[in-house]
Parts: sequence; C-alpha cells; structure tokens
Amino acid sequence: MSLRRAVLLINLGSPVSTSIWDVRRYLNEFLMDSRVIDYPWILRRLIVGLFVLPFRPYKTAAAYKRVWLEEGSPLLATSKGLQKALAKLIELPVYLGMRYSEPSTRATLELIQHEQEGKIDDVLLIPLYPHYAMSSYESVVVKVREELDKMKWPVTLTVLPPFYEDPLYVKALEESIRPHLEKPYDHVLFSYHGVPERHLKKGDCTKAHCAIRENCCEVPSAVHDVCYRHQSVETTKMMAARLGMPEGKFSSSFQSRFGKEVWCEPYTDEELVRLAKSGVKHLVVLCPAFVSDCLETLEEIGMEGKHEFLEHGGESFTLVPCLNTHPLFVEALAHWSKEFAAPKAGVGMRGSLKGIETTIQREDDRQ
Repeated sequence: MSLRRAVLLINLGSPVSTSIWDVRRYLNEFLMDSRVIDYPWILRRLIVGLFVLPFRPYKTAAAYKRVWLEEGSPLLATSKGLQKALAKLIELPVYLGMRYSEPSTRATLELIQHEQEGKIDDVLLIPLYPHYAMSSYESVVVKVREELDKMKWPVTLTVLPPFYEDPLYVKALEESIRPHLEKPYDHVLFSYHGVPERHLKKGDCTKAHCAIRENCCEVPSAVHDVCYRHQSVETTKMMAARLGMPEGKFSSSFQSRFGKEVWCEPYTDEELVRLAKSGVKHLVVLCPAFVSDCLETLEEIGMEGKHEFLEHGGESFTLVPCLNTHPLFVEALAHWSKEFAAPKAGVGMRGSLKGIETTIQREDDRQ
C-alpha cells in the first residue's frame, strides 16, 4: 500500500490584527521563544515583560498599520497565495501554518490529521527560510516535532534542508531580481535579517571557527551547514556572479537587530546612511532571507530605510519584492514536493540534515 503524504509550509507569522493587544500577544510568543532570545527562562521573562512589552507593541502596531492589507498581514496573505499556487501544481495536500500566532503550528497539524482522517503517514515540512538560523529554521523544526509528540501522532516527519544553494531556488531568486537591474544603478544592497553573533558561535560545534577564525565565512568548514552568516554571504556571491554585478557595486548587511549586544555586521540602517553619504545616488535593495514580503521588508526597509537613504543624499531607492508567489519559486517547491512523493522520498533533495540534526539535538539537550 502506498504511503499517504502531505506538505506543510511554515512561515514566521504575524499578529492577527494591528490592535495593541494582538501585537503584544504576538511579540510575547515570538520573543519568549528560547531560540530567539536564548537566555534562561527567568531572565528572558524579565527582559520581555519589563523592557519590551510595556513599550514596543505601540511602535510595532503603528508599523503594521502602514502595511496592513484588507485581507490581513502581508506575510499571511502572501503565504496563503503561495499555498494555493503550490496546491495547483502537485497532487499532495498542501497546508500552511505559522511558527507564531495564527494559524498556529498545532492547529495546522490537527487540521491535517482531521481532514486526512488520520491516514497521513508522512509529512514534508518546508520551513520557508532559505538559510539556516537557530531563531528561524531550527525553531520551526523543533516546534513541529514538539507538537507532534504532544499529539502522540506517529507520523513520519521529513524536513526539507535549507535551500539557499539549491539550483531551482537560485534560479528563481535570480530571475526575480533581474528586471529591477535593467535601469542604471550605483549599488545593490543585500539586506538579510540579523542574528546575534552569539548565535553563530553557539552553532559552531568546533568552538574554533565562527567569529574566531579570520575570514571564517570564506574558509571551508562543516560548520557552514548551520551558519547563517556564511549562507547569507554565499547567496550574495552567487547572485552577484549570476547577474553580472561589478565588484564594488554590491554588498551585504543585516537588519532588525534587537538589544545592545553585537549582531551580524554591518547593520543595514547604518549602511543605508553610509552609502548615501558616500555618493551612491541610485540604490537597489533586496532581502533574500525572506521569501515573503512582510513588516521587515515593506516597512523597515521599503519605508523607513528608503526615507533614511533619501534623507542623506540618495536620489532613487528600489526595493526588490521577495519571491512571494513567483512562478519559478512555486515550481521549485513543487519539484521538491514531488521528489518527496516519489518511492524513494527525499532522494535528490539538496544537502543533508546530518549536521543540522546534530545541532538541533545539541540545542534540545541544552534546554
């Protein structure tokens, strides 16, 4: 008897509305994740409860109002569109859940179980993050496993590895960027979501490479399987080469830092000002760490970042949309899903989860 399979897409999530209460509830769930703020629970609770939730929800709610759509948050609306587009290309049932807020991971798993009458044998989990990071990809994998354990549902979970260098993804990203480079530009800035430098060191099983060895992202290492910064740098290099960007006309930066500790550098907000002051007049910005446009791309970069760049001397600012429902990205997801549905499920998928599984297990032990 053939196995019954389903595909589960998981994205970050967003508040259910722009009300202060809903934003506060979302931020609490997000920031209390031990893989986002990886301090002991009591310290994390104090930081979030005393220094974040009394103030940040007001600012964040105002930001969400600037990008909110009639159908809800941009991230949720686009993710639903991606789910529908993928479902049209494959015969497997496709479900969508969010790591935080609604539809929750648990509710989505229960929906799969209910709609498929408990006959699903294997679920392909696709974390909608091209790169590996403890606070994104790893958090999704751990959360799904925890919920399955609580449900006591003996379904097999197959996890798609980070796909930042998969040829199909690379081609989709390349073609989504290309039209925006047809007009003359002075510089292209690849802005990735930031992570604390501490997270990189924590994922380094050798404890002698990340942020320690000179040019650590350039020196080959098994650590790179779980190194967000290395994978981001590689994405920039691949895109620059494929799109023929001259040396010196592109660079990488990291956005959305939180707190006072050192995060991946350089910081996007500072780079936007620096580039403008250095004489860059026509800037193109893209955010390859996100597959769906969201608050961090539309408001933080597309509005606040644009304002800073123009305020300090820039003349034109082009934000390249995320992949969203780009046909080539949907086709890539369909290809990976069909490989999963084949008799030898998962064979041919890029990469291996071996190193990743080791890291996740180590983090589980730490908790």
